Amino acid sequence: MAWNPSPKVAVARDFAKKFDKQQVIILSVDKDDNLEYASYGDTKKLCNEAKKLADIAFEAVLNHW
Repeated sequence: MAWNPSPKVAVARDFAKKFDKQQVIILSVDKDDNLEYASYGDTKKLCNEAKKLADIAFEAVLNHW
């Protein structure tokens, strides 16, 4: 995968390493109810798949919210 220096992606990457996962998606909500996500995949293909799934999950949460 291409290196992404984002601190949020770094947390997803660290989670993947710590728990031996190939893909990680983190959905988060802040105190102002702003929803966002970070996704990570071990390879470029897995990273692209994780982002697609994260986009779907993000939209589902927004539609339910």
